[in-house]
Amino acid sequence: MIKRNKEKGIEWLFTALAFSSLVFLTGIVIVLVKEALPIFSTVSLPAFLGGESWYPTAEPPEFGIFPLIMASFWVSAGAMLICVPLGVGSALYLHELAGERQRAVLKPVIEVLASVPSIIYGFFGMVILAPFLQDRFNLPIGLCVLSTSIVLGVMATPTVASIAEDALGYVPRSFREASFALGANRWETLTRVIIPAAGSGISTAVILGMSRAIGETMTVLMVAGGAAVVPSSIFDPVRPMTAAIAAEMGEAPVGSDHYHALFAVALALFIVTFAFNIIAELISRRYRLKLGLSR
Repeated sequence: MIKRNKEKGIEWLFTALAFSSLVFLTGIVIVLVKEALPIFSTVSLPAFLGGESWYPTAEPPEFGIFPLIMASFWVSAGAMLICVPLGVGSALYLHELAGERQRAVLKPVIEVLASVPSIIYGFFGMVILAPFLQDRFNLPIGLCVLSTSIVLGVMATPTVASIAEDALGYVPRSFREASFALGANRWETLTRVIIPAAGSGISTAVILGMSRAIGETMTVLMVAGGAAVVPSSIFDPVRPMTAAIAAEMGEAPVGSDHYHALFAVALALFIVTFAFNIIAELISRRYRLKLGLSR
């Protein structure tokens, strides 16, 4: 009887812990919506999302976040161009080609990249990478889309590599053996059997890597340049949404239009990243069901 009550108590504890994340998420959404709604009595939703001027302290203030949205898009797209080939290529090499000794060295190195604090990446980008790009391309400032994309791409690579390798590991060994039995070589098996079978899992890795890039704060605050303008090239300084929130929230008077506008930016960012994570989960679930690996 005592043992059964103990097991029941543990079960209730873990149930409460599992549902606590839902409670926290609900609380975050409620606070974001509550603090963001007042700004829309000052500016309409289309003007807020599509306006090209972000001057919240001007007279009169302008609350157009389109430059912030485009900045986040540019740096995230640039980061994907870097981290997808590196991450997926690393996963393919580690899982399919690397020997035990190489794997024992390379896998911990990739995992170490994931454990490096983002402020270290930002410091490296600001002190080393930005001056290098400025001298190399004769730029007025090295803090720009390109430098931010490079740093974010390196930061997101471990996420993409880890999840993509897990996806490759889910592919049944019988797929590979059947391919070899039909006369396919190693390259044909990799490109025509393994990668297509793990395609949904690799797609999940890419989407989560993009979420990682879009949601990064400290690095973009240090490396992006801080200019709230729509970029016209990869050499322009920008201010992504996360950087605007981090840089301005401490100076915005509580209850002001600027304060509520920053919460609205945070709500827009939350919706974007939440959507990416839902898409990734749906793709991952479809992949597991396709291979008969449902939980």
